[in-house]
Amino acid sequence: MASWYGTDIFLAQHKDQESIGGYFSYPTKEGANCIFFSKSEAPTVIGTIAFDSTYNVKTARVGLESRRFTAEEAQLYAIRATALATMRADTLFKTYRNTNLNIIPLIANGERKVYVLTGPQQNGVVIFGNDYLMTFDANNKLLKKRRLHKNIIPIEYGRSLPDSSTVEGAMHSHLPETGDFITATDICTLMLYEKFAKWKQHTVVSPSYVSIWNCQTDELVVLTKKAVERINKYQQKNHFVR
Repeated sequence: MASWYGTDIFLAQHKDQESIGGYFSYPTKEGANCIFFSKSEAPTVIGTIAFDSTYNVKTARVGLESRRFTAEEAQLYAIRATALATMRADTLFKTYRNTNLNIIPLIANGERKVYVLTGPQQNGVVIFGNDYLMTFDANNKLLKKRRLHKNIIPIEYGRSLPDSSTVEGAMHSHLPETGDFITATDICTLMLYEKFAKWKQHTVVSPSYVSIWNCQTDELVVLTKKAVERINKYQQKNHFVR
């Protein structure tokens, strides 16, 4: 969210777009910062957009002065730079038309990782899949890289059905290689788009489990497929009796 709104705010005020080397966001005690850095061998921060927990663009603090990375920012930049170089050189990473890859560096709880999500360049589309995870050691050396979903899953939202009703939820399935449960990237994507899509829930189905994400409360319920089948049989039986 910080990157989404921060990019709009920064580009509206920073006209020399050729000088921008990239950006990333990270959490703070108040909310999150989105920073932009210069395109140079020794990059410096050229823009800082600070959000509180509401991500209200009207109250975001904008700093356009040039400065050095903080210690935390320097570490995030280092793993981001390694991730970007890896993405450019490794055929594991795929790109698709009308999409872009978003790099999300994270350092928390003793772990250093970079998630890569695919974002749409079209309105009215949510994209699941074509996402990746890279993990690093304490010296920012790349340890592992893997593709989380084996495919890309675009889902349109906001369109009315023939009876003028609207879609209130969606679902996608996971191949065994992706794992039994909803992924961190699935949840990230849902929290970013759920209010725009006006979904009430999203369901992820794997061979053994069903993950149900409540888009209104941001709560997750995971059930076995057998439990879901028993619930469905019970509901069908009761409906028949009535």
